[in-house]
Amino acid sequence: MKETNFKPVTAITMGDPAGIGPETIVMTMLAPEIHECCRPFVIGSIEILKKAAQVMKQELNYRKIENPEDALFELGTVDVLETGSYDTDSIVWGEVQALSGKMSIDWIMKSIELGMSGRIDAVSTAPIHKGAIKLAGVKEPGHTEIYENYTHSPYALTMFSCHKLRVFFVSRHMSLVDACHYATRDRVLEFVVNIDKELRNIGIEKPLIAVAALNPHGGDNGLFGTEEIDELIPAVEEAKKAGINAVGPCPADSVFHIGKSGCYDAILSLYHDQGHIACKTLDFEKSVTLTFGLPFIRSSVDHGTAFDIAGTGKANAVSLIESTKVVSEYAALMKGKKKGEA
Repeated sequence: MKETNFKPVTAITMGDPAGIGPETIVMTMLAPEIHECCRPFVIGSIEILKKAAQVMKQELNYRKIENPEDALFELGTVDVLETGSYDTDSIVWGEVQALSGKMSIDWIMKSIELGMSGRIDAVSTAPIHKGAIKLAGVKEPGHTEIYENYTHSPYALTMFSCHKLRVFFVSRHMSLVDACHYATRDRVLEFVVNIDKELRNIGIEKPLIAVAALNPHGGDNGLFGTEEIDELIPAVEEAKKAGINAVGPCPADSVFHIGKSGCYDAILSLYHDQGHIACKTLDFEKSVTLTFGLPFIRSSVDHGTAFDIAGTGKANAVSLIESTKVVSEYAALMKGKKKGEA
């Protein structure tokens, strides 16, 4: 990605306070490279952070802030924006609790409020627990749907960032059988159009987008399935007619290998595991999720709350550090593109 001098204001939401999110935030806020690429602050709880720092055997200073504008953004000091008074003493490491769900959702909603008002540039999210947010009355299954719904965005594109790979997904959390039927001509075309738009927003003038095939060897002219002939080839051809630099369908057993060298600006994976396996095999800890299509950009680690090790000091912060770095880099690119258009 291009270099930029702009340092975005990046909010880090704490995630489920009973999980490893607080521990990874402690280590992220102590990482010099984070302060070099952005102006970070935490939306969460000082008391929970103190407990996390204790188990991680780290020392930090804490500043309670009311607004992002109040933050000092100093290495060694964590600016924390709290959303209310909670019974933090009742939070037990590694347990599914309604209060944990409510706290994690409150922090997400605060990030949405700040993002919608333009007071932050990016959000890096620590993991939430689907069971806990359900106990708190949340209907959405996860982060992406919450951000899409409450920002009233027309779409939310999920992208995996892993080294030089940018992988988008037609479908995510659905059965493989349903996902195969979901990858229709119109839907694939819509994704390619939106990917082209989002990549142009970060300064890629004519992005090359590879559409992965569904069947072995791309169907081999109908020998191993006709989805490529019936749905995917027409979608790619229609995209080309619209002036989009699309190719495919490309056999899925090679498209990610080719893409890891930077040959494509993006790859459209047709279902969850098709792209996840490729990225996580390449580098599990540095595979992070970004959400495009919102009024601001949001990222997430690609691991869960890890209740089995929460509170033990064994949490690895590599993924949250990468998540925060990558989302800040993209936020800077978006800012630079907007300035160029002004």
